Amino acid sequence: MIDSEANQSAIRDSFRAAMRHVASTVHAVTTMHAGERHGILATAVSSLSFDPPSLLVCINQAASLHHPLTQAELFAVNVLGLENRDIAEQFAQARGAERFTVGDWADEHGAPVLLGGQSAMVCRRIDCHRFGTHTIVVGELVAARHRQDGAPLTYYDRNYIDISGAPISTI
Repeated sequence: MIDSEANQSAIRDSFRAAMRHVASTVHAVTTMHAGERHGILATAVSSLSFDPPSLLVCINQAASLHHPLTQAELFAVNVLGLENRDIAEQFAQARGAERFTVGDWADEHGAPVLLGGQSAMVCRRIDCHRFGTHTIVVGELVAARHRQDGAPLTYYDRNYIDISGAPISTI
């Protein structure tokens, strides 16, 4: 008989290894709660619907952003560009309000928005669903901005990579 805990551990390890090889855009997910800015880096962000325009964000329940995000009315998904690597490094190394000491941040519609990011989408939190170790947060857009001259900061195999030189092909 297969040891189920050993089997589950092997599956989790295989899953982590497989997901490291999925290139993902880096996002700074931010919110205001109790008068303070909160944020983390996330790659588990996805569009959900165009009608109504909405996103979903998956946050580990142990993350510092989890409680503030699930309590706040509004949050922002800031898409980091190549030139925002310093912000990604600051978010990875610092904690709390210290994360916002690098970059040009403004409170827009009640959420911290990176003015120099590639894109920013402010959402109203509509719903939360717990699954395993994470909570899926559904947000409906209240505002969005995008820079035409930006290239996304991309994370792949535990490294930031530049995909701006990748060939463009039509499908």
